[in-house]
Amino acid sequence: MDRNIRSVDDVLSLLDGLFAAEADRWTTGGATWWDGFYADRSREMPFFVAKPDENLVSYLERGLITPGRALDLGCGPGRNALHLASLGFEVDAVDLSPAAVAWAEERARDAGADIRFHCGDAFALTAAELGGPYDLIYDSGCFHHLPPHRRISYRALLDRALAPGGHLALTCFAAGAMGSELPDADFYRQAGLGGGLAYTPESLRWIFSDLAEVELRRMRDEPAASPVFGEPFLWTALFRRASPAQR
Repeated sequence: MDRNIRSVDDVLSLLDGLFAAEADRWTTGGATWWDGFYADRSREMPFFVAKPDENLVSYLERGLITPGRALDLGCGPGRNALHLASLGFEVDAVDLSPAAVAWAEERARDAGADIRFHCGDAFALTAAELGGPYDLIYDSGCFHHLPPHRRISYRALLDRALAPGGHLALTCFAAGAMGSELPDADFYRQAGLGGGLAYTPESLRWIFSDLAEVELRRMRDEPAASPVFGEPFLWTALFRRASPAQR
């Protein structure tokens, strides 16, 4: 007889185990699936392109965010981390997939960019590895691959790593355009995420209600010849953590 639950981490691990092993896209056990995803670099995948998200570029051009320390969550081949580094950010970038990190490191070497890459689960890495505080935490497509209970881990990472006055910027599947719209409980009944979760603006505002909304909109559609990446099936959201004087 096992009675192993005595902490929030124990509960989160138990809930992870309710999903089929092949459905895992969010723990270190999911690294093999992502390695397979990134194995063929030549295949036509929109975000394999070596250009940054249009919303990230827009935030910087409008002065909504300014250079400082940045963390790129689920960095993939490193396209957004490279853009941030080129503008003077001190960048940490993390991904579960060794194949993705290796590709990103190659791109960084070719560009002469100084980026600290980390391979592993961002929620499990130590404070020494991802200690922050970060002025920007950027997430291009990581959040919508998390099961509902791992929003707790995500928010805990923000609490410990996002600097006062810092920004969270993310892109995620938009309800009505891409991703599953099942209620949270159904994902545990079917033991899988169905390719990722869709979100509404209201759900994003609720989940991140302790942060101040700066901008929430659809990502702009960008043609193939554009110097930036954009797909309209995604939400782009920018939130700001209050500084001590604003609390």
